[in-house]
Parts: sequence; structure tokens; C-alpha cells
Amino acid sequence: MLAFKDIAFTLEGKQLFDHTSALIPAGHKVGFVGRNGAGKTTLFRLIRGELALDAGEIEVPRQARIGGVAQEAPASQDSLLDTVLAADLERASLLARAETATDAHEIAEIQTRLVDIDAHSAEARAAAILNGLGFDAAAQARPCADFSGGWRMRVALAAVLFSEPDVLLLDEPTNYLDLEGTIWLENFLARYPHTVLVISHDRNLLNRSVGAILHLHDRKLTLYQGNYDTFDETRRARLEQQIAAKKKQDAARAHMQSFVDRFRAKASKARQAQSRLKALEKMKPVAAVVESQVAAFNFPTPEELSPPIIRLEGTSIGYDGRPVLRNLDLRIDQDDRIALLGANGQGKSTLSKLLADRLEPMSGRMVKSSKLRVGYFAQHQVDELNLDETPLQHLQSLRPEEAPAKLRARLAAGGLGPDTATTEVGRLSGGQKARLSLLLATLDAPHMIILDEPTNHLDIESREALVEALTAYGGAVILVSHDAHLVELVADRLWLVKDGAVRPFEEDMEAYRRLLLGERGGSSEKKKAEKNGEAKPRAKPAPRNEIAPLRAEVAKCEARVSKLEEMRETIDARLANPLTYDRGDTDKLAQLQKKRAEVEDGLARAEALWMAALEKLERAGGTP
Repeated sequence: MLAFKDIAFTLEGKQLFDHTSALIPAGHKVGFVGRNGAGKTTLFRLIRGELALDAGEIEVPRQARIGGVAQEAPASQDSLLDTVLAADLERASLLARAETATDAHEIAEIQTRLVDIDAHSAEARAAAILNGLGFDAAAQARPCADFSGGWRMRVALAAVLFSEPDVLLLDEPTNYLDLEGTIWLENFLARYPHTVLVISHDRNLLNRSVGAILHLHDRKLTLYQGNYDTFDETRRARLEQQIAAKKKQDAARAHMQSFVDRFRAKASKARQAQSRLKALEKMKPVAAVVESQVAAFNFPTPEELSPPIIRLEGTSIGYDGRPVLRNLDLRIDQDDRIALLGANGQGKSTLSKLLADRLEPMSGRMVKSSKLRVGYFAQHQVDELNLDETPLQHLQSLRPEEAPAKLRARLAAGGLGPDTATTEVGRLSGGQKARLSLLLATLDAPHMIILDEPTNHLDIESREALVEALTAYGGAVILVSHDAHLVELVADRLWLVKDGAVRPFEEDMEAYRRLLLGERGGSSEKKKAEKNGEAKPRAKPAPRNEIAPLRAEVAKCEARVSKLEEMRETIDARLANPLTYDRGDTDKLAQLQKKRAEVEDGLARAEALWMAALEKLERAGGTP
């Protein structure tokens, strides 16, 4: 159990937590959300003991191991596999002792403990995690120092996942992953056996991997049961209810005040007026709902060009005479919304650079409209902004002939207000820098926008605003993103970049997710045998009198699972009901959350028994 008890904390004069409490039961997977700068990362530092609370207490289970991704990526000469294996300190210590131990009792004790922690399968588990994050067998044998910082951060993530801490703290883990790595991580976290608290703006990850949302708003923590979509619906309902209650109370107050004002001076009504005045004084006001609006993105509308705006015919591209992509035959029209799929290193950025005129074809033809303007946003451009200049100065260098008032209007349309316009870029948040880079990339009203990981520094609300802007935009969009939710909402065509080729992917993102997990999750021995044509001989059916009890056991297990699922739905409905939270009965709410955890645990066990019963029936040659 991870408990926040009446915690308060102020950092650099800004109060981040104001005597707030929340309880996360052991084993729960929780998404931690809130606006950028609200204090999410600070709470992680408080949990780890790096900062001291002003008041209150954070209670962590005794002897629980708390783990998170290291601040610095590993850069040693050790191989990736050895680096990840070293993260399990107990295993490393036991293996070191085993090499020098001479006492028979000590050797037996070491070997027993190695078996207990499943040390002998460690290499396979570490390799599977690295493979899921995009490192093949050859890469796993290379030294960490051979890889760039972003790839080494993946190794750091692999190390903490392999060490399997009791409380796993992840702060925006998808920022250094591609879409494929993000999909794999979603699946891994959903099956993680211990407590997870993950800060993320990735809506799909929060929908697929967690069962509760911890929301930080207005210096208060609130725990909601369910995934992000459930949280969003529940919170919207509570806000609407609060708005309605505020309107009702304001009307009642106005009516009572009107009575007081009219009859206070009349002797016959003075007592009633005084009574209403006291009632007004005692009436506890309903707090006004103050929701800060997210600034919109606005992309200029270009003039329409004749199709196609780009055509590739037998085109090959690469570096230093070595092709990365070969024989491309592709067409792009101005109304296209195309997402590029494929693992890092397959050539998505290479294709983007070709389309943006930052890379010349090695062979073949690229035919473009003569008036084509292309806007290009890549994540590294955010890091290349001049930190000593203001956003206004950035625009003035590109539009020296325009009046400052017009430049300020351009910044405001891109979500950068008057104060931000004259603030040095080095002092801006990551989201504000991303907005500035997007504004610079689209300043000339391009006919096509190429977006390479545009959401790394954007919160969920800003990502939704970006979707709206891209939907309204009148040009083509080429999108590379690890945010599957963004891809699903924006793209109407998918191109798979793989093995030196670019091909249309005719199915949807869910099909791509299944395909990827099949590749990175590893096939079972049965699937491998089937793939190789080695069909397993069918077992001889058991006698009928033996199959009947097995079928009955399957039916019994299935009924138990159905009952527990109904109980979970009932509890979730109560937890999703805003009235549950308005009654102020924290003990009852805690009991409800505890019951939900118990039902979830019971459901997992019941499903395991059900699967075991099905396997027995299948081995006996029967069918459910």
C-alpha cells in the first residue's frame, strides 16, 4: 500500500500539495495525470525521499523496493544484456558469492535462493524485455556506449523493468520510445505483478495499462477507479454537477438577498429578513469551477494544388551511398493524412527528410508540385531553438518586415500569449517550446506538414487540441508518433516502413498492435511448431464418463468468472457515480476501493482456474 496522508509541500515559493491525501492499494497500476508543472515529478521525488515534506506523511510498505528509470543513461562498455542483468542486485550478489563459496551449507543456501528468484531464467527474461523495446539479439551483445542517448534510455528502462521493484515509478516512459516500443510497454505494464505509478500523457497507455487514475489538480490528489476514459467521463460528470449546484445556490442566495433588501426596514417582515440574513451567512458557498482552457493550435490554410503534390517513382534513398529505402513508388495528395509505422531505424525519419527536401534521392524520380511548400517538425528542432532569444525574436528573424503587433498575433494564435512572447526560450516549458517549433514550421502556410514525434512535451489536453487543429488543416499530414491515440484520430492511411520498403498497411491500428505483439512477445512452442509444419499429434479422446466431470468443472469456473465480473461492474458503476464522492464518507469509499481490489484479485485467480480446467478438458479430447 502506498499512502499519502495529509501531505503539504512548497517548492521555490509555489505550493504544490495542500494537505491532501490518497491511498493506492498494493498491486494496483495507477496513471498519474495533471497539468504540466503541477508537481507530478516532484511527488516521485518525495516518494523516493529525495525531498522532505512540509507536513504529512508518505507511507510505503516496509522493505519495499522502489524503482524508477535512472536519470543518466548507461554508457559503459558492458553489453546491453549484461547491463540489464546487473540491475538485479540480489542475483548479481548471489552469483558472485557462488564463485567463491566453499562451505557446503552456504553453497546450498545460495543455490536455493537462486532457484527462489528464478535466477536461471534471468538471461531469457532480460533478453525478452530488450527485444520488446526494440533491441535484437545482435544489438543486445553490443556495448551501451555504442548507442545514442535515446537508445540508452531504453536500456535504463529495460533495467528497471527487469529488476521488478515492488513500487515501480515511471515518468513519461514513452518519450524515448517509438510506437512499437510503446505498444509493447502497454502490454508489459498490464501484466506487471507489483504496484505501478506512471506519469503519462499517452491516452492509449492509460487506457490499456492501468486500473486507476491519480489526478493532481489545484494542489489536491484524487484517486479515480478505472482507466483514463472512465476518469475523464467521471470527472466531467462531477464538474457538470458542481456547475449545476453552483447555479442553484447562486439563485437561492439572490432570492434570499432580494427578500432581505426589500423587507429589512419593515417591522412586520424584519424578523423574517433577519432570519434569511443569518441563513445567508451560514450558507457554505459551492466553489466555482475554474478550468484553465488549453490554448488552441492554428495552422494557416494553404491554397489548393493539383494532385498529386508528390510522386515517387522507383526512388531509393540513403546515406553515404548506402540505400536505406529502395524502389519507392508512392503518391501523396493534399488531402492525405498518412502515419508512418515501423520500428526505429527502419527509415521513417529518412523518408520524412526526403519529403521535406532535406535529403536527395539516390536513384529514381521524385516529382513535386512547383508551388509546394512543406513544413517540417522534428523533435530535435525543439532542442535547437535559441535559448537566449524570446519567441518574438525568433519570429522577427524570419519576418523582419512584419510589425511586432502582427507577430504577437501569430504567437497568440499558436497558443503563446503576451507574457510568453517576451520570455527567453530557455525559461519556457517543454510544451511551450514545442508550440513555438510547430509555429515556426507552419509559418509559410505549407501544403504538407511532416510531424516527427510532435507530442513528447504536450499534455493530454494539448494533444487533443493538436488533433483538432490537424483535422481542420487544409493540407497533407505525414505523421510519425509513438502516440497511438493521435495516430488513430489523425491518420486515414497507414504506411509500414520495414525491411527497406514502404508499403500500405491495409488494416487498422488494432491489427498492427496484434501483429507487433506477436513479433516482440515471442511465439509459444505450439505456434512455432505449427509455423514449421510440425503439427502436434492429437491426443486420443478420453472416455465419455471422464470428460463429463471436466466439462462440469469448466462450466462451474466460467460461472464463477461471470459472477465476479458482474460484481466488478457493479462496484465500478458505484465508483464512477459522482454521488459516491459527494457524501464525504471516506471510510465507506476506502472499503469500496478495497472490495474492488479483492474482486479483481479473485477474478484473476478464477480466470486461472478456468484456463486450467479448459486445458484439462482439451487434453482429454473434449470441447467446452
